[in-house]
Amino acid sequence: MVKRGVFKMALVSLIVFVLLVTTGCATKGGTTEAKNAYKPVKLEYWSVWNDEADVTLLINAYRKVHPNVTINYKKFRYEEYERALLEAMAEDRGPDVFSIHNTWMRKYKTRLLPAPTSVSLPYKYMSGSIKPEEIVELRPTTIVSASSVGKTFLDVVAPDVVMPYNTAPTTTGTKPVYENKVFGLPLSVDTLVLYYNKDLLNNAGIISAPADWTEFQNQVKKITKIDKETGDIILSGAAVGAADNVVRSTDILALLMMQNLAPMLDETGNASFDKIPRGYPEITIPPGLGALEFYTQFSSPLYEGYCWNNKMPNSLEAFIKGKTAFFFGYAYNRAEIVSKAPKLNFSIAPVPQVSEAQKVNYANYWVESVSNKTKVKDYAWDFVNFITQEANVEKYLDQSKKPTALRSTKLINKQLASPATEVFADQLLTAKSWYKGMNPEAAEQAFKEMINVVLDSSLDTQKALKQGVAKVDQSIYSK
Repeated sequence: MVKRGVFKMALVSLIVFVLLVTTGCATKGGTTEAKNAYKPVKLEYWSVWNDEADVTLLINAYRKVHPNVTINYKKFRYEEYERALLEAMAEDRGPDVFSIHNTWMRKYKTRLLPAPTSVSLPYKYMSGSIKPEEIVELRPTTIVSASSVGKTFLDVVAPDVVMPYNTAPTTTGTKPVYENKVFGLPLSVDTLVLYYNKDLLNNAGIISAPADWTEFQNQVKKITKIDKETGDIILSGAAVGAADNVVRSTDILALLMMQNLAPMLDETGNASFDKIPRGYPEITIPPGLGALEFYTQFSSPLYEGYCWNNKMPNSLEAFIKGKTAFFFGYAYNRAEIVSKAPKLNFSIAPVPQVSEAQKVNYANYWVESVSNKTKVKDYAWDFVNFITQEANVEKYLDQSKKPTALRSTKLINKQLASPATEVFADQLLTAKSWYKGMNPEAAEQAFKEMINVVLDSSLDTQKALKQGVAKVDQSIYSK
């Protein structure tokens, strides 16, 4: 017969043994597992438009929580970035975390690591008041899920960053099992806006920037000055209508199509901006056709609103030099304008709309993603998840003056109250993008060709549109 005291001691010993096993062999100062996991970690982070001072805010905030992590940030020029990225990846020396354009997501999908449900990382802290003791413990952190992206971020984000992923083992004969996964998260979302030269508008007796395209046409005609003898444009009302010398001409044309309800893609994923949208019996002409005609008219001497041509300088440079009143650009263009023309009296207005009832704005943004070759995947995704949360990204947005990517009442209202961001913040909820295929550069080139063949009269507008659809389809189905 076992005595009661002996039995109780045996029971306590058993409980202690179970706790030791289930908590990773707890030792003084934390578990062995946690202590082994707490070691120096290095993350390589590459990007294009994010200034080092802005990113440093995010890095410092993360290192306060994880002082064992060193993050090396490298900023590239846009012209060199993608080549450097692909070369580094091919040689297994690429970054752990890197920015990619929202239109590149499917192109880079096979190089990206989808977000896990959660990560478990070691945290070190001091415990005890009489004799403080250093503790290291593993804590789980939930990562933003595919279903929550649409609730947390702007509507434009989820279709770009959430993609199907085969979760089944990749062995021969195994049937794929697809599940929606998050492949990246943005720090901000930029939208196309209308920059305008206040002095040129004042000289023409124009009180405010145009709210719709009819006003835009009228103001452009009022501002533009053409030499009657030579036909040369002396002063341009707007840098718009051509392809190669208009910054983001493809975005402007796509915006016009989307505002006019052109279906950019059909239900099967094919390009369809030459079609009439379903459910609108009053529309009898393809909106894409009207958009292409409207855009190219500004570069046609036959049109009374003629204000631009292929001989003009780059549209941004023309605006900086005061040679055009209107320039379509993004938030990132502001710094260059201020830097090169500090005395230029300019302001920013929302892009003109077709109708207040069907507002459409054009999104252009970058996504922070994790390489599938990273050796510190939990830290990499934890970092991306951390820097894109409202509490952590707010200081970055305040300093960089970039529009938020979050569907946050607090952040959007804050940016609406700031002169530097109010126009962009006002456009965020109506911002849209569209899938350009596996080769978005080829799709953009197809849009430029549409514009050029109309201007040089080698194809009429309808045939140019059909050719554009065919070339974008090639991009969508190319591998």
